[in-house]
This record gives sequence, structure tokens and C-alpha cells, in this order.
Amino acid sequence: MSELPGAATGVDLEVAVEAFTDLLAQHAKALVLTGAGISTDSGIPDYRGPDGVSRATPMTHAEFVGSRQARQRYWARSYAGWARFGAAAPNVGHAAVARLQRAAVLGTVITQNVDGLHQRAGSMDVVELHGSLAQVVCLTCGTTLPRSDVQEAMSGDNPGFLRSVGASAADGTQVSSQIRPDGDAVLSAGAVADFRTPRCPQCAADTLKPDVVFFGGSVPAGRVELCTALTDVASAVIVLGSSLAVASGLRFVRRAHGHGIPVAIVTRGWCRGDGFATLRLDVPLSPLLEGVAARLG
Repeated sequence: MSELPGAATGVDLEVAVEAFTDLLAQHAKALVLTGAGISTDSGIPDYRGPDGVSRATPMTHAEFVGSRQARQRYWARSYAGWARFGAAAPNVGHAAVARLQRAAVLGTVITQNVDGLHQRAGSMDVVELHGSLAQVVCLTCGTTLPRSDVQEAMSGDNPGFLRSVGASAADGTQVSSQIRPDGDAVLSAGAVADFRTPRCPQCAADTLKPDVVFFGGSVPAGRVELCTALTDVASAVIVLGSSLAVASGLRFVRRAHGHGIPVAIVTRGWCRGDGFATLRLDVPLSPLLEGVAARLG
């Protein structure tokens, strides 16, 4: 295997492609763990900059559950940003992962993302570690429903809201520069004061929540057990576009390292899992994956 010691920042892309191809060729159906960095080329920003510092303060689970005002703020921002978020399309990185899965080079994809872009690119074996924004659940009665239904309800209950905050109902262009990884837009407190929070169509409670794990929340135990089992039998673990800043993803990398399973990390800038990496590349993700897929896919 080609060895690139440490974080190979600024390494020639062709050298990186060769090293990554070499590793994958030796470890069939490697387990993949993806983060926000694989979706940035689709126009969805990540939470952290190259130094690992958070770009924005996300909604926490405790805040959402404990405050009506927090839920109102979340849903107003999510409603304003949804058109742009929903219009995001898979990029060449997503397509390359799907191609490498079909070629049995890569195995299951565990994604920390909630955007559904892996599936839209053609990946079939995907575990959504943090859930999906496409579904909404009522915390009071347990009813689940498509996010599209909730978006339609908010539109009916809040006529003129998008116009008032400068968003575009068609594509969210005016707020696109302020969309966050979980699909919400940055809005002022005054802008959301009169927003009508969506209610559950079954029990009428205002406790609808996107079916995702907010910061500070817990990944369902069954999902953790599945990902742990996948890690234990993996030929290698490949991290794509994640700083591994949160424990929900880092735990699998740490476990793989402890079991002597090779770990490759490809992400820009700081990464909490660098000490566990057999191969560490700090290069643009999409062209790297495209180059590897051209050789192995």
C-alpha cells in the first residue's frame, strides 16, 4: 500500500488517488462513513471550518424539546430554507461512491448526513446514522409523516412568509448563502415571531420534529448496534468528508482501530480521528472519488 504519513495536506491529487486506490484494491467492500464534507459540492455547507471550529450553533435536542419558542424558530428557519435544501442534487462524489458500491469495492455506507443524497445518487445499502429530514415524527403521539406534507401545511398556515423574509418559494435563492447543513436558513428573531408552528395532523400537538438526531440527542440503540456489527466485520473503514467531531461517528473509527482494521480518512482540515488513520488525505473529495471510481468502478 502507498504510504502517505500524517495528514497529507496539499499532496498531488494523482498521488492521493493512487494511494487510495491501492488501499481499496486490497480491502474489498470496505465500510464507508460519510459526513457533511461529501455534500458541500452539492451546495449544502458543513458545520465546521478547516480548523474544526463550528461555523454555526445548531439546534440542540434539549432546546427543541423544552421550548415552544425554539420549535417555532426551528420550523420557521427550516421552512424558509427547505426549497433550496430540497433542490440540492447529488454530486460526483456521491455518484462515485454509488459506482464503487456496484463494483463491490465499497460496502455499506453509514452516513452522518440527513440529506438523502447518497440514495438519490444510486447507493442502495445506506444507514442514515442521524436519520432523515425527509420524515417528520410527532413527539407526543408517535405519528410519522413525510416532510413534504409538513411543508405544505406550513405554507397554508403562513401565507406570505417567504416573501416577507426575502426567500424564494421556487428555489430559495435569496437565502441560499445562509442555508445550514440541516436545511434551515438564518433568520432574525423578529422574522419568526408570528410564524405558525406546524401541528400533528393526528393529535394536534405542536411537537412535530424532523426525524433526525439533533445535537445532544442519542442515536437509536438499534442503529448503533447495526453500525457496530458492520464495523466489526469490515475489511477497512473509509471516512469521507467528516471531522469526526461528534462521538456518534468517531466511536466506529476508534473501534475499528482497536480491532486492527485499517482506517482511511479523506477530509479537509482538522479531524478528530487522525490518530486512528492508516491513510490520511487532506485533498478535495469529489475529484479524488471520481478518479478512484474511474480506476476501480
